[in-house]
Amino acid sequence: MTESRTRIRKAVIPAAGLGTRFLPATKATPKEMLPVVDKPAIQYVVEEAVTAGLSDVLMVTGRNKRPLEDHFDRNYELEEALSRKGDQSRLARVQESSDLATMHYVRQGDPRGLGHAVLCAAPHVGDQPFAVLLGDDLIDPRDPLLRRMVEVQEEHGGSVIALMEVDPAQIGLYGCAAATPTGDDDVVTVSDLVEKPDPADAPSNLAIIGRYVLDPAVFEVLRKTEPGRGGEIQLTDALQALAADPSIGGPVHGVVFKGRRYDTGDRGDYLRAIVRLACEREDLGPDFKAWLRSYVTEEM
Repeated sequence: MTESRTRIRKAVIPAAGLGTRFLPATKATPKEMLPVVDKPAIQYVVEEAVTAGLSDVLMVTGRNKRPLEDHFDRNYELEEALSRKGDQSRLARVQESSDLATMHYVRQGDPRGLGHAVLCAAPHVGDQPFAVLLGDDLIDPRDPLLRRMVEVQEEHGGSVIALMEVDPAQIGLYGCAAATPTGDDDVVTVSDLVEKPDPADAPSNLAIIGRYVLDPAVFEVLRKTEPGRGGEIQLTDALQALAADPSIGGPVHGVVFKGRRYDTGDRGDYLRAIVRLACEREDLGPDFKAWLRSYVTEEM
């Protein structure tokens, strides 16, 4: 078994998807760059990794994803223009994204699923445990899910996945975990994983959401994993193999998350996420909520 007690410093963010659910907006703009209030969704994800202590970030990209790299790079012309105007507030906001973390990029090339995207990170990650953050799930910074997952991995080794209780009728939209309790209320031991099961056959209502802390043994499993659902290499299938045989790369645990999560992968949930986050902003919330109350009253 691979004993993983190294302090986790690296995060991997798969960002090669085509964003077809948001067409035509994503025809020329990466879905990760769609704004959530006034920041692109991807910046929230990088900020979460950095807050959890993961300052080395690898983004797995694809064609037409150059704006992601540009966003986290310096824009000297814009910075100089803002500086000349004395607009220090906007200058600080522009510089914030380029100063967040040490950013690296690799192209997936052939989009063969999430498991394949994670495998593309192997040369960068090496033999260290690492985190994977999916950009469709935004986790409220007041609910430090990733930090808790890192703590659990450092205590138990192996891999840790984020789980969330959902309506049993909706479990077919997610990967699903069979799990048993541990001594910690928010931690379970995972014995099996099923990708998008029929609700009648699901082992629980614990859905996998887009945060993982993985033992590097997952890379060798992924290399041997045949394409599964949708003809893609599924990360869930590799984690299922690790859960079934802890001698490969340690046990698989789950952290059951009960905090605030914003799903930006669906158009309706994307709009709801914007409304919720805007309402909570000190600079926008009071006026926006007053308008929203008036609008809802009129529509009712």
